[in-house]
Amino acid sequence: MSLKGKRILLGVCGSIAAYKSAFLTRLLVKAGAEVKVLMTNDAQEFVAPLTFSTLSNHPVHTSFYNEHGAVWNSHVEMGLWADAFIIAPCTGNTIAKLARGQSDSLLTATYTSARCPVYVAPAMDLDMWKHPSTQRNVDQLKEDGVRVIPVGFGELASGLSGEGRMAEPEDIVAFLEYSMGMDAASVGGHALAGKEVVVSAGPTYEAIDPVRFIGNHSSGRMGIEVAKAAARSGAQVKLVLGPSSLAAEYPGVEIFRVKSAQDMFDTIMQFQSSADVVVKAAAVSDYTPLDPSDVKVKKKDGDLSIALKRTTDILKTLGEQKRPGQLLVGFALETNNEMEFAQKKLEKKNLDFIVLNSLQDKGAGFKHNTNKVTFIDRNNKVEEKELKSKREVAEDIIDKINELLKA
Repeated sequence: MSLKGKRILLGVCGSIAAYKSAFLTRLLVKAGAEVKVLMTNDAQEFVAPLTFSTLSNHPVHTSFYNEHGAVWNSHVEMGLWADAFIIAPCTGNTIAKLARGQSDSLLTATYTSARCPVYVAPAMDLDMWKHPSTQRNVDQLKEDGVRVIPVGFGELASGLSGEGRMAEPEDIVAFLEYSMGMDAASVGGHALAGKEVVVSAGPTYEAIDPVRFIGNHSSGRMGIEVAKAAARSGAQVKLVLGPSSLAAEYPGVEIFRVKSAQDMFDTIMQFQSSADVVVKAAAVSDYTPLDPSDVKVKKKDGDLSIALKRTTDILKTLGEQKRPGQLLVGFALETNNEMEFAQKKLEKKNLDFIVLNSLQDKGAGFKHNTNKVTFIDRNNKVEEKELKSKREVAEDIIDKINELLKA
């Protein structure tokens, strides 16, 4: 779910991880959310309230009264205002207070007044996190309906290494998007809620020898965004990802990394029979070396010829094996006669709709964060979209899938 227009209340506790909350505030605002910040007294020892007020464009509240004692900061109103309340970092001390319902600060009092979903991002040292009392308190929060964002693993402030780090701001935003999307899907009856969606993304590398390969410029970004958008709609997503340097980890998305066209075919076909929707966004090599060498091919005088053979047509196979009620989506990246080639592919591969983009369009295709696409569905309905971010294009694709599933 997009966070645009959402009202987010962010609670910041006294932890060295409080600096991460400044980045979190910036990411939430960038995502279009309205953010208000509450801080404990100890949190102010790590980051000044001015930092958060500047980033959020709202005053920061640190106590029940302002410094002159003339204005009461109502924890009830703030609890009712928010669409989501995130406490990040949430220390072991605050977790204990929340578990007991101890309302001795503006932050903890607001927690007991909040009617919206509450999220905590724990932050503490390894032994504190592992302590039985902390785990009992965390279990109590979960039982009370609080969403606990998984801690990270790595170097801690004590110099030790292990679990207990506050999740990174990007991961917290992803967790929030996914969780709020799941809530909306269950309430709003999104057609993808509970469905199994398989998405392929990225290039494939076809080995010439152990060093060299045949590939293409695909980064996998478009398919990754489709997988994330499907997860935010409540789907159970399997992402079959070719070689890509992009981070693809996302709540609700199970990643299967592959290298060659044959690897991708074999992996997708494992899930084909149970999938409700298959979105093939990968840029799969059409040809692969006939006889790849086991050792590095040495340079010699003259030219070198490499015999190639066709790879298995994954999309065609999926279309041939498509069962009634299953939805199949393909992509067409063209350089000329775009509409003609896309319509032929739609029919030949037995697709429900195809996403066409052209390398002639500025800002579209590989290596861009944007894309300009046209949808053509099985009823020959054509929808031209303006240039958008690939995340927005992915949301449009999911909306189209939702429309077809409900038809």
